[in-house]
Amino acid sequence: MEEKGFTGAGEAGCVIRFKKSDAALRLPEYESASAAGMDIRAFLPVDVNIPPLGRMRIPTGLYVEIPDGYEAQVRPRSGLAYKSGVTVLNSPGTIDSDYRGEIGVILINLSDEFFTVKNGDRIAQMVISPVTRARVTETELLSETKRGSGGFGSTGM
Repeated sequence: MEEKGFTGAGEAGCVIRFKKSDAALRLPEYESASAAGMDIRAFLPVDVNIPPLGRMRIPTGLYVEIPDGYEAQVRPRSGLAYKSGVTVLNSPGTIDSDYRGEIGVILINLSDEFFTVKNGDRIAQMVISPVTRARVTETELLSETKRGSGGFGSTGM
C-alpha cells in the first residue's frame, strides 16, 4: 500500500493504517505542505441536511489503526466553521489507538440555515498526537499556587 501525505516540512512520526469500506473512498490527506491535520471526507449514499442547531453523525467509510502511544484528534475545519457555522460538536474528538470501528464525525450546525453535507465533502481534520498516560494517586492536600481555585475568566478577559 502507498503511504500518502508525508511530504513537506515534517517527517512522518508514525504510520497510520486505514481500511476503506469502499474502493472509491479517498484516504485522509494533508492539503498543504505544513498542515497539521489531514482532511476527512463524508461518505454518504445521499446528501443529508443538518437543520439549524441540529447535529448529525456523518460517516466516513474509514476504519483506522493507530499505533500505541498515539491518538487521532478529530477537529473542525476553520473554513467550514467560518463560512457556514458548522463545527465538530465534541471537539476535539479522540480516536484511541485500540478503536477499530468506523470513524464518524459529529457535526453541529450553529447557523440559522440548513446545511447540506454531500458525499466527498471535507468535513473535519484529523491530527495525530502522542499520548502521555498519567499515574493517578489520591491525596488529601494539593500544593498552593497564586491562582488557587480561580477559573472561568478569573485571570482576566
